[in-house]
Amino acid sequence: MGMVGARGGGAGSWVPGERWRRSLFLALASVSFLLSLILLFLSAPRLRLPSLVPSSSAASAVRRGPDAPPCLAYLLTGRRGDGRRLLRLLLAVYHPRNRYVLHLSADAPDDERLSLATGIAAAAPAMGAFGNVAIVGTPTAGTPVGASGLAGTLRAAAVLLRLHPDWDWFLTLNAADYPLVTQDDLIHVLSSVPRDLNFIDHTSDIGSKEYGSPWVILNRQFIEYCVLGWENLPRILLMYFNNVVLPQEGYFHSVICNSLDFRNFTVNNDLRFMVRDDPSQAEPPFLDWEHYGQMVDSGAPFARPFRENDRLLDKIDGKVLKRWSHGPVPGACTADESMKPYRIVGTM
Repeated sequence: MGMVGARGGGAGSWVPGERWRRSLFLALASVSFLLSLILLFLSAPRLRLPSLVPSSSAASAVRRGPDAPPCLAYLLTGRRGDGRRLLRLLLAVYHPRNRYVLHLSADAPDDERLSLATGIAAAAPAMGAFGNVAIVGTPTAGTPVGASGLAGTLRAAAVLLRLHPDWDWFLTLNAADYPLVTQDDLIHVLSSVPRDLNFIDHTSDIGSKEYGSPWVILNRQFIEYCVLGWENLPRILLMYFNNVVLPQEGYFHSVICNSLDFRNFTVNNDLRFMVRDDPSQAEPPFLDWEHYGQMVDSGAPFARPFRENDRLLDKIDGKVLKRWSHGPVPGACTADESMKPYRIVGTM
């Protein structure tokens, strides 16, 4: 660590300069941040799905690696009372190839988290067999205002890095989101996309979303860069955005646009369909029946926001996802024919 200063007084001692103080502050902040992330990375508290043990034969049936189809790591978030909505969202985006962390905020009671775990086990036994769903057991606050939302996102990313070494993209959804394509179709499309790309609204040239979208699809290398932080940039920006009202609308965007390694690997689109009748609105209006055609024709894989149990969701389930009753979307998933509704596909 360098020191600058000048001789002063009769003692002839060195007086630390402004640069030394700034370097010391950054060093201490970096060490503190790194230690907190290491503890976070090692702890990874979660709830296991009740009465289900992951099956090694089921997991081994899923082909992985750079020559295999991509693996998506989802963070699904909700607040108190969103347990049923998160369950429905999980069933709509579930695929044994993918990884999932569900986060019900700290204001939700523990019995709601347990009820969510029980509901998952009852609705889709295949999830327990593949062992790719975890529920955060000690959550952070659910408000998007302040540092807690960003902390929860980074925490979930650290959990996914620790639990699963094989995913390619990190996706964030909340209880008001819903998919517009099946996971089979999404994985198929992403198979032809370079895996070092990041999908994020990151410039001011995005019309009504000029203030930034908190919804992101980020590749694993960039997530490792933000969480493990081998450079000071993610840590410095995190200290700044911890004091911003809506940090998730700017943190990842600022890191990626100021990093020499990642700024040329971005797509200026968060891949979400939203309607903005009034650009000054803080949140887009709820999607209604009249938006269905425009939504499906948009080509976006996700849309938001939806009302809970809206009949528009039922229409998407029936006409787009082919999801019937209360189970997951049918797809090409498993080597065990008993785990309906999935079927055997050797290339998976």
